[in-house]
Amino acid sequence: QVQVVESGGGFVQSGGSLSLSCAASGSTSSTYTMGWFRQVPGKEREFVANINWSRGTPHYADSVKGRFTISRDNAKNTVFLQMNSLNPEDTAVYYCAVGRLGYGYEYWGQGTQVTVSS
Repeated sequence: QVQVVESGGGFVQSGGSLSLSCAASGSTSSTYTMGWFRQVPGKEREFVANINWSRGTPHYADSVKGRFTISRDNAKNTVFLQMNSLNPEDTAVYYCAVGRLGYGYEYWGQGTQVTVSS
């Protein structure tokens, strides 16, 4: 089992920045990727960014490219999401997830709220 705990988030004005952190613990030796997703009420959860755990290769949704940066600290089993130039459309609950190769994202955090005011 893997436990996933997000931190960060909160309230910010449009154009501002926030940083999210996600720490994984437990059976993390098989981690292949860690990612961030977000969801607003009434909509499906959407992909934001992920990072290959061994290579550090990041991938981003088009909607956040150039504004968000994902990074990792392998020693601490932690992934970060730096969010800049936030706009109200970024308002959502942000979830962190841990995935193993061939299994998809199996472990999810509880989510953290990000609210961007106009």
